[in-house]
Amino acid sequence: MPNLSKLNVSHPKVWVVIGVGLAGVLILAEVHRRRLNAKSSVSEDFGAFVERFELLPYPQPPPPAARLPLSGLTFAISDNFDVKGYITGYGSADWKRTHEATSNTAEAVKTMLRSGATCVGKTVMDQLGFGFARLRYQCYHASLRIIGENKNYGTPINPQKPSSVPGGSSSGSAVAVAAQIVDFALGIDSVGCIRVPAAYCGIFGFRPSHGLVSTVGVLPNSQSLDTIGWFSSDPSMLHRVGHALLRLSPLEPKRTRHIIIADDLFQLSKVPLHKTVSVVSKAMEKLSGYGKPKHIQFGQFIASNVPSLELFFEESSNKQTAATLRALSSAMLLLQRHEFKINHEEWVKSIKPKLGPDISNRVLAAINTTQENVKSLYKVKAEIRAALRSLLKDNGILIIPTVCDPPPKLNSKKSLLAEFHDRTYALLGITSMSGGCQAAIPLGIHDDSPVSISLVASHGTDKFLLDTVLDMYSSLQQEAGIISSSSPLPDTNNNMDTAELLKEKGNAAYKGKQWNKAVNFYTEAIKLNDANAAYYSNRAAAYLELGCYQQAEEDCSKAISLDKKYVKAYLRRGTAKESLLFYKEAAEEFNLIIRRVTHRLQACTRSGTTKQGREPSGKEAKKINRLNLLLLHLSFQALVSCNDSSVR
Repeated sequence: MPNLSKLNVSHPKVWVVIGVGLAGVLILAEVHRRRLNAKSSVSEDFGAFVERFELLPYPQPPPPAARLPLSGLTFAISDNFDVKGYITGYGSADWKRTHEATSNTAEAVKTMLRSGATCVGKTVMDQLGFGFARLRYQCYHASLRIIGENKNYGTPINPQKPSSVPGGSSSGSAVAVAAQIVDFALGIDSVGCIRVPAAYCGIFGFRPSHGLVSTVGVLPNSQSLDTIGWFSSDPSMLHRVGHALLRLSPLEPKRTRHIIIADDLFQLSKVPLHKTVSVVSKAMEKLSGYGKPKHIQFGQFIASNVPSLELFFEESSNKQTAATLRALSSAMLLLQRHEFKINHEEWVKSIKPKLGPDISNRVLAAINTTQENVKSLYKVKAEIRAALRSLLKDNGILIIPTVCDPPPKLNSKKSLLAEFHDRTYALLGITSMSGGCQAAIPLGIHDDSPVSISLVASHGTDKFLLDTVLDMYSSLQQEAGIISSSSPLPDTNNNMDTAELLKEKGNAAYKGKQWNKAVNFYTEAIKLNDANAAYYSNRAAAYLELGCYQQAEEDCSKAISLDKKYVKAYLRRGTAKESLLFYKEAAEEFNLIIRRVTHRLQACTRSGTTKQGREPSGKEAKKINRLNLLLLHLSFQALVSCNDSSVR
């Protein structure tokens, strides 16, 4: 206090110190206020928007003209659409900094305004429109993201599951619809950038046939793959927007719809079949104008009808579904990379933009790599379009899962596993490369994540697909609700002798290569005795032969829960996981069995030799030889799976 009393308040330095102190307090208060405002803004719009504005619709024509079809509706657009007087940011601060405001508005946006809708802003998108991609072809292993994260503008909050990513690249548009901020939103789908966010956010997404919607005024990523799509929260809105954007005729001859279910593709999905395939089948039974659903092994169909795909198969790979779809997705991603380089090489090299770490490395890799066999990429496109046309004609609908896995966790520190990339793109290449149309539709919840299936139609049959979604969705929704609220009835019959007899019949059918019969016999045995690990493991073996890998994995897991020493169940589960593209888990499974078999082999060798050095008996020697062969086989399987999981 004595020292303070000696301060001369008239001294200039005192006032300077006081002024600096007050300025610091004011600056801190302003920073705090701005942070609170930013948080409030993000919470209000879920971080979906880059820029808010209002583009009013064209005037309503005077009577007796009909009311504009989208009158009174609001919509948003992703940051790659031009709007007159605004800079198109392309999801990148550097792109926005190095470009001028545009002098025209994108044709698709004008179409929406002419139809009576009001545009309320631009939404967040992945930088430069890139989705994630793991390219495996020719040892080029790249990872770009379609999970919806953006270094410059942050990650929009997924309203359906805030702890997970919203999906990209059209993340903001999907979130704006899912959060009910707008009635619908536009985005670009090149390699899944509409379909994936729709699935992750639990809303509808539509990718129309390639070339049907004008992309004038939209920044290109890959012209051969880019198409303008849209999101909505209900099938009626999806239908209305589609008719306006595609300028469709309201009338069309009614024809019988033929539903084709891709059984092998649903094997890749983590959602149980009773929540997807069974829902579709039961809904079809209640609808008129639909033929009985047919089932197809879609991978085999593509392998047989797209010969140019041969160039994109990995060395020593078979022509099973997983390998075929990987080859198709590799062709798609190579095409995207080739055309992105043509479009943006000069800008990337001159500006050297600051991008997210994953995207930066992969963009530079795309820019600095010369693509070989370019003609074969376009040939694959032409062949798969023709193949789908021959399969679906103008009245067929292919049913597939939209994605295989639930959305990844937000801000995950770990890079996404190779198989996650492979499994996601395995499904996305079908429509991107064929140029056909696809509707992603929500179908309830599984393990707290949205379930989404897709309806695919051949190129140019967009109205037919939109009408089908509108016609069948209420039945699908009803069946999904029934299944989610029901619980399986317990089995009470435990007749052991009958169950064993059924198992033997199943074994005989299996040996005779009658796989479906074998499954039926094992299933009946399980109904009588659900505590026998062998029944589940044997049924898993039959499922593997049928290509039903998901069911095989589930049966093996059940068998292991009943008997943790059941080596065959581990082996079959490893094979199922490998077929489902979970290579790392498969390798771990095989390595676990190797340790168990090695232990058994050592035990057999010890028990077959006495202290006097007696040689093992004939029976013991055969058992040791069998274990040695199994050990050799498992070591090879583990090596293959480990290589697959590490090189991609």
